[in-house]
Amino acid sequence: MIYLDHAATAPVPQAVADAMYAVLTAQFGNPSSQYPLGLEMKKQVELWRKTVADALGCQPKALFFTSCGTEGDNWSISAACWQNRHVGRHIVTTAVEHSAVLACCRWMEQQGYEVTYLAPDQSGNISAAQVLEAVRPDTALVSTMLVNNELGTVYPVGDIARGLAAKNPKTLLHTDAVQGFLEVPFSAKTLGADFITVSAHKIGGPKGVGALYIGPRVRNPRPLLAGGGQESGLRAGTEATAQIAGFARAVALRQERLNQTLAHLAEIKTYAAERLSAIPDLKLVGGGGAPHILAAALVGWPSQNIVNDLGSQGICISAGSACHQGRPSHVVAALHLPKRTAGSVIRLSFGPETTRDDIDACAEALRRHRNQRLPML
Repeated sequence: MIYLDHAATAPVPQAVADAMYAVLTAQFGNPSSQYPLGLEMKKQVELWRKTVADALGCQPKALFFTSCGTEGDNWSISAACWQNRHVGRHIVTTAVEHSAVLACCRWMEQQGYEVTYLAPDQSGNISAAQVLEAVRPDTALVSTMLVNNELGTVYPVGDIARGLAAKNPKTLLHTDAVQGFLEVPFSAKTLGADFITVSAHKIGGPKGVGALYIGPRVRNPRPLLAGGGQESGLRAGTEATAQIAGFARAVALRQERLNQTLAHLAEIKTYAAERLSAIPDLKLVGGGGAPHILAAALVGWPSQNIVNDLGSQGICISAGSACHQGRPSHVVAALHLPKRTAGSVIRLSFGPETTRDDIDACAEALRRHRNQRLPML
């Protein structure tokens, strides 16, 4: 199998699985228990929290474990709107956010909030000036992702944070950094966002665990779940210790060779762009700056057909277009591309183990798909 869909999820290294297995078997104590087995697990959870917090560039006390990126996004939006309920009922976000943000914003609209959805240019870019222009005195929250999951576009979250401080200091800033964590360099200390969402399974950790950074400007954050007081009383429920252990181990593994990994991803992306650009009718889509995501369109050939064909050959890529009744994904739709291009968008995304041979095999499979099938769009 050739796996080129790391933006969907990443393979779990054996070392991560081993760390989880140890917790599932020998170290199975409940961190809330007061006998040695439980107390040891409480200590371990805090050590694992520090590992993730150090990688994010924040204090451990500012990091809270969640079940996934979606949970972190939803929690951020609801907590920000609760804190700023007296500031106003206006939210600024982008039309290309992950569905976890967009669906939550639509729910907030049902609660009486007004949401401004900013459209990108055809390369998928949104500027800090564009965001700040939309901010009003009654803007409770700005939510913009760090890296777009379909295009790899990196958004200027730091510039937005600095602009908000000048224009409306009460407005809180959330960023979905699920696709950016340990993929593009950033630190919570320098980024300036009040909420930062990350997830384990994009970097080789298990599914079912993520984390949320909550910054110092968030006063008495609204709890997500009430109950037994876990996660400093903000997210009750027995800690998912095996998943947290796997998350921390995946972070530590990525940190050990981070610079080499990011350089490798950038080199692979450049090579992939060169190989794919040589295929007739294939165009690169967007100007994504993240090193692990490349969007392209084999113009005229439906993306889902391409995904199915390559999948049958053991090559895993994804469709940038959902192709549900011929409609492109909301990200692709926001680019306002020509119809034949929008219906043909695919995404390749890379990991530390991706090789040039993998890219060569994918490029040849795409070339065969074009040569052996007539365009349908």
